[in-house]
Amino acid sequence: MTTTAVPPITPEPQRRSWYKRNEISVTPWLFLIPAILFFLVYVIFPIFQSFNLSAYQWDGLGEKEYVGLSNYKELWDDPAFYTSLKNNLIWLVLYLLAIPAGLFIALFLNQTVAGIRIYKSLFFFPFVISQVVVGLVFTWFYDPTFGLLNSVLGVVGLGPVNVLGDPTYVTYGIIAAGLWPQTAYCMILYLTGLNAVDPEQVEAARLDGAKGWKMLWYVIVPQLKPATFIAFVVTIVGALRSFDLISIMTNGGPFGESRVLSFYMFEVALSEYGFRMGYGAAIAVVLFLIMLCFIAYFLYSMYKEQKGH
Repeated sequence: MTTTAVPPITPEPQRRSWYKRNEISVTPWLFLIPAILFFLVYVIFPIFQSFNLSAYQWDGLGEKEYVGLSNYKELWDDPAFYTSLKNNLIWLVLYLLAIPAGLFIALFLNQTVAGIRIYKSLFFFPFVISQVVVGLVFTWFYDPTFGLLNSVLGVVGLGPVNVLGDPTYVTYGIIAAGLWPQTAYCMILYLTGLNAVDPEQVEAARLDGAKGWKMLWYVIVPQLKPATFIAFVVTIVGALRSFDLISIMTNGGPFGESRVLSFYMFEVALSEYGFRMGYGAAIAVVLFLIMLCFIAYFLYSMYKEQKGH
């Protein structure tokens, strides 16, 4: 009679001991794995797919035709591309005004004054409303016939200004609309950062005679560097990928003067210019590389600073 060998049974206490030893290292990964998979599928894979697609001519339905760098050569000679790039740079420079504006509003809201909750709600309100609503509100605000802006200008004797219909002013008008919710977002970041400011450092600086701007610049702002880093990254990415306000307020007009790269990418790939997916992907690649340069610079700066400490 043949006997079958029975595998040794791991004692329960030994299993429990293994789990306890590895619980700290294993548990975080169990929560991170779903997010990592989503990030790989919906962010990393489309980036490489865009690089690949930019080397083809494709209408989205038929056969792909390999054209190499032809799409990028066409971009080099495309006036609409340079208009979009110029507008993106204007967005980038002026959108950064949201960071100091958010900081000063956060400093005000961090005080203990009567009715501070009402003030916080008013300043927080732009962040929670849709970009579509923001675009519609500012479209009405700029309207040359009944808009509030021209009503105020009429009171002081200035003629009506068609902000969204004038190529000179249109980009600045849309940026002003975008700064409203972006400032509220930076304010929230700084309000959170101010809660982590060390009161002992503030008190020590006060005893040394620091106050006003010196207190802000040498004591408060250095402790807000993590919030400032996040504010810079989010604001730069927001400026470079601005699309919804332009689509709602001007649809790229007048005469294409309010286009940015993300909107021009949409136009050539999915709009009236014909379904040129490869050309749109080339614009997306350029936009991605610009974003990557800025974010890599800030990450490197933070790394150097942390390493120095």
